[in-house]
Amino acid sequence: MARDVAIERVGFRYGATAVLDDVTLAVAPGEFFAFLGPSGSGKTTLLRLIAGFGTPSSGRILIGGHDVTALPPWKRNVGMVFQSYHLIDDLTVQENIDLPLSYKDIAKSERQAMVADTLDRFQIVAKKDLYPSQLSGGQQQLVGVARAIIHKPALLLADEPTGNLHSSQAKEIMELFCELNREGTTIVQVTHSEANAAFGGRTIQLRDGWIVSEERNAPREVVAR
Repeated sequence: MARDVAIERVGFRYGATAVLDDVTLAVAPGEFFAFLGPSGSGKTTLLRLIAGFGTPSSGRILIGGHDVTALPPWKRNVGMVFQSYHLIDDLTVQENIDLPLSYKDIAKSERQAMVADTLDRFQIVAKKDLYPSQLSGGQQQLVGVARAIIHKPALLLADEPTGNLHSSQAKEIMELFCELNREGTTIVQVTHSEANAAFGGRTIQLRDGWIVSEERNAPREVVAR
């Protein structure tokens, strides 16, 4: 089931510097939207606070109606896709994808079946025994997305997910996000790319820690992978 997100008067400071200042917004269940803004606007900080990698200096964050402000990431049922992939270098593709399941009370046979299904869905079965260093950037990001969704999170967070990819790889990742969204996953991405932001239904512009604008995007046809 998709999850809603409520950000209520969230602020975040590094010492005397305000990175976020009194940010309030709501994300509807099943929505796909983007934080858009230049470097230093606070968009990545806000995404990381939603994920649980940090605690707001003020305000609170609710996911699915529950206050998760002080909860660590592994208790929030969210998936996270990073710009720099964050794969474990000495684990194979299938071991990287299995990693989130290893922290859950799931039988080994069930985990193996889930990994096999995910490898097949992402068309990377042939890569399962390779290590990250043996993959292209686009392949590494596919593995990163597979790892983020294998435990079926209701909320997927993506931080500049195509920042290190060339245009064709970037389009493939964004179309994959659209496919996941059509299946019911709520998706929030951070990007500096207007083209990437346009894949979702709404764009929030951040600047200097403030929301400065919000706009609805025109629906677009996306061909399923």
